[in-house]
Amino acid sequence: MIEIVPRDVGKSTSSDEFQYGQFIARLARWRDALYAAVLSQERRSRVTEAGNRLAGEVRHWAEKLRAVLPSRKRPPHEIFYRHRLVTRLTHWLNALCVTVLLMSGLQILNAHPALYWGQFGADDDHAFIEFTATQEDGALVGHARIGSLAITTTGLLGVSQGANGTPRVQGVPSWATLPGFRDLGTGRRWHFFFAWVFVLNGLVYVLYSLLTGHFRRDLVPTRNELHPAHILHDIWNHVRLKFPKGDAAKRYNVLQKGAYLGAIILLATIVLTGMTMSPGIDAAVPALLDLFGGRQSARTIHFISASLTVAFIVVHLAMVFLAGPINEIRSMITGWYAIPPEELP
Repeated sequence: MIEIVPRDVGKSTSSDEFQYGQFIARLARWRDALYAAVLSQERRSRVTEAGNRLAGEVRHWAEKLRAVLPSRKRPPHEIFYRHRLVTRLTHWLNALCVTVLLMSGLQILNAHPALYWGQFGADDDHAFIEFTATQEDGALVGHARIGSLAITTTGLLGVSQGANGTPRVQGVPSWATLPGFRDLGTGRRWHFFFAWVFVLNGLVYVLYSLLTGHFRRDLVPTRNELHPAHILHDIWNHVRLKFPKGDAAKRYNVLQKGAYLGAIILLATIVLTGMTMSPGIDAAVPALLDLFGGRQSARTIHFISASLTVAFIVVHLAMVFLAGPINEIRSMITGWYAIPPEELP
């Protein structure tokens, strides 16, 4: 039974408190009067006793069920400081630079959508990779050719829709270029400016990773991680989309380490091949031409490395969304990552 206890209004020094105490006392008197009118003293005692017995039985059986049924309570998430400030800043600046470089690079490619191997490359030379168009039955058909392999790519490569919706011969569509219209000069200015921002940002990240031990501690695989059984186990977990939990989520697995190291190698290759295409840098460092087999070979390697970087970005974003985009993106903004608790047996 609910009991309303009147306050001691004799010690109140405030008129509001005095009025509140009178109100509570009045409610208590009304309650007692209602009980007296409806039930006798004996019946009130029996009703109270029966209610107490029922409440005791309910608590008894609830405790028995709690002891029999397995507990599914999950431990609270541990908050882990995963990414330091320098890592986060260089990551987002790198994302901006790579986006601009890819789109402005496609603008430059549209000026001559053919790639060669060796020292020379021109309209009359045989292209190693080419995005072209042919006229078939009165319609434009786009083609992407790699060596002897030709693939029809109308609408994406070789032929795409122009501003007025009609088919137009161009290597890549305008929506993928920066700027979004044919302007080689502006595209080159965007590309060269952000290329140097990208280089400086990469140097900051590499120096920071070496000086703080981030590279050795978080990115270089250990000997045990390179064991074939360990690699196959991580591959199997990725195939099942089984992401690490508990302490395992505090560090990169061997596949993540390999992917990030591979991305660093790809980005370094893009920088070096980009420098090789510069006549001024070739004059200062002619060894770059020998390293990549000529300026046209460097241009082809530059394009292939950029394409592989796009593939890495697609997989990277897919894994972020599958693993939990809010937690993953928040950790790259604030540095704090919520560790998923381990599954209970």
